[in-house]
Amino acid sequence: MSWDIFVQDMPPSIVSPADIPRDFVPAALGQRTEIIRKICEVVPFANFTDPAWGLIDGPGFSIEVNLGDAPIVQGFAFHVRGGNTAAAVISDILAHMGFRAFDTASESGMFEPGAAAEESMSRWRTYKDSVLPR
Repeated sequence: MSWDIFVQDMPPSIVSPADIPRDFVPAALGQRTEIIRKICEVVPFANFTDPAWGLIDGPGFSIEVNLGDAPIVQGFAFHVRGGNTAAAVISDILAHMGFRAFDTASESGMFEPGAAAEESMSRWRTYKDSVLPR
């Protein structure tokens, strides 16, 4: 079970998914090779041996980066396990790339960097611990 963050193009002014106009059509995020390059600029130890499923293993956390098989990426996901450092890594990647993301564990439904992301991750861990046997 993972804390999942979903990246896609979205209107810059929205503060929750409910704010997205019904007629909004997200643009592609770019070439998969370019997205991998930009992620590696932030996290040089990211492993994209499989370009569809990258892996970022850090101290106390693991992030799978699901880019999919298509050469043009419409959206992608971070599947996170472990400690709050992962939230900071995702914040850094998104800021570097100029992307925004959805976070289903956040109160707004949006990924918000910093303390808000750490709170969301903690909220997800509390939920996970309540539904998975120990």
